[in-house]
Amino acid sequence: MKRLSLRVRLTLIILGPLLLISIGVGVWQFFDARRTAQELFDRSLLATALAIEREISMSGGELPSRRTRELLQNTSGAQVFYHVSAPDGVFVKGYATPPVRTAGMPDLNADQMFYDAIYTGQQVRALRLRGEAEIDDMSGIYTFTIWQNNTVRDRILSRLALRTLSVIISLIATVALVVWYGVGLGLRPLLDLQQAISQRSMNELTPIRRPVPIEVQGIVRTLNVLLTQVSEEMRSRTAFISNAAHQLRNPIAGVQAMAEAVVSAPSGEEAKKRARELRDAARNATDLANKLLALERADATKSASFENVADMNDIAEDSVGQSLPHANERLVALGLEKADTPLPVQTDVVMMREAISNLIDNALQHGGPDLTAISVRLREDDQFVSIEIADDGIGMDQTDVATALERFGQAVPGKGSGLGLPIAETVARQHNGTLEVRPGSDGLTVRMRIPLCDPDRRPIA
Repeated sequence: MKRLSLRVRLTLIILGPLLLISIGVGVWQFFDARRTAQELFDRSLLATALAIEREISMSGGELPSRRTRELLQNTSGAQVFYHVSAPDGVFVKGYATPPVRTAGMPDLNADQMFYDAIYTGQQVRALRLRGEAEIDDMSGIYTFTIWQNNTVRDRILSRLALRTLSVIISLIATVALVVWYGVGLGLRPLLDLQQAISQRSMNELTPIRRPVPIEVQGIVRTLNVLLTQVSEEMRSRTAFISNAAHQLRNPIAGVQAMAEAVVSAPSGEEAKKRARELRDAARNATDLANKLLALERADATKSASFENVADMNDIAEDSVGQSLPHANERLVALGLEKADTPLPVQTDVVMMREAISNLIDNALQHGGPDLTAISVRLREDDQFVSIEIADDGIGMDQTDVATALERFGQAVPGKGSGLGLPIAETVARQHNGTLEVRPGSDGLTVRMRIPLCDPDRRPIA
C-alpha cells in the first residue's frame, strides 16, 4: 500500500467504503426484491384462485370459462394448475394430484394458506383456499388448491437482481471514474509543488510561493523555513571561507617572507633573530588556523553529542590552567573563583574548554598595556551556570560590542584573530545559552550562561 501512488491510494480509500456500502445495498435489495416478487406471485395466485372458485360455484361445477382458462394458461408468464376437492375430500375438478407440502410443514386448517411444495419433482408455490360452494347438488366447504412453478418467481427475481446489480456496477464505475480524475485534478497543485521543489538547487534556494491547498500549506511553510535556513547557512559558510582565506593570506605571506629572510640573512646572529620572528609568525598562523577550526566545530556541535558533566567548575579549572602560562608571561594575575556547590551540565567538554580559554585569551590580547588581572568566576544563576571573565584592562565602548562579536571583528585592531568572542558566543548558543559583553570604565566583563541539569541529567527547561 505504501508503494502505491497517492492517486491510487486515495481512489482505493474512497472506493473501498463505497464498495462495501454497495454490497450491503445489493444484498438488501436482493432480499427486498425476493420478498416483493413473492408478494406479487402470491397475489397472482390468489386472484386466480378466487376466479376459479367463483366460476365453479356459479356454474355448478362446470369447467371454467374460456377467459378463466386463458388466465390459467398464462398467469405471471407460466401455466397455473388447480385442484378442487369436495367437503369429504373427494376429487371434483382440475388436476387429480395436488402438490405435496414440504416435509415438516404444519397442516393448518386456515381458510387461506400459501406454502412451498413439490409437484412432479419441481419446486412450486401453492395456495390452498377454502370456500363454501355447491357442486352437483352437494354444498359445503370445498378446498381449492392453486399452484405454479417457482421458475416464474425465480425469473422475476433474477431480472430484479440483475437490474439492481447493473445499476450498482454502473454507479461504482461512474464514481470510480469521477474519483480517479477528480483526485488527479485535486493533486495537480501537489504536482506543481513537486515541480517547484525540483527546480531548487544549490544556486536556487528561494522560498516557494506557489498557491497550494490548505492541507499542505504547513509542509510548504516548513520547507520554506528549511530552504531559508540552508540559504543562510550557505551564505554564512561562503562568507566564513572568504574571510578565513583573507585572514590566512597575510600570516602565510608573512611566514613565507620571514623564511626567505632567514635564508638571505647576512650573518648568523641576524639569521637567529629572523628565525625567532618566523617562529612567532608561524605560531600566530597556527593559532588563527586552530581558532578557525574551533569556530567551525562550534557551529557544527549538536546537543545530541553532549555528555553529562558533574561539575562545570572542573572544566573552568582546566581552562584557567591552560591559559596560566600565557598570563604569567604577560605578568597578569589570572584567578579562578569556583561556585560553592557542584554545577552539573550537559556539554561538549572540548568546546566549552575552548570557549573559556578564548575569553581569557581575548582579555590578554585586548586588555592593553595596563592590564594586571583577569578573574574567572562561576556561580549558579536562576537554573543557569554563569561564567564571568572580567579584566581591568582598557575595555571597549558599548558601540563597539557588535563589531567585537562579529567574525574577525575587532573593536581596536591588534594581533588577535577576532574569533575569540564569536567562538564563545557560538558555543553558548549551541547550549541554548547566552553570551553578554558588558563594557566598563575599568575593564571588560564577559558573561556566558548555559542551563544547569536536573538530577536526571536533563537540562532544566
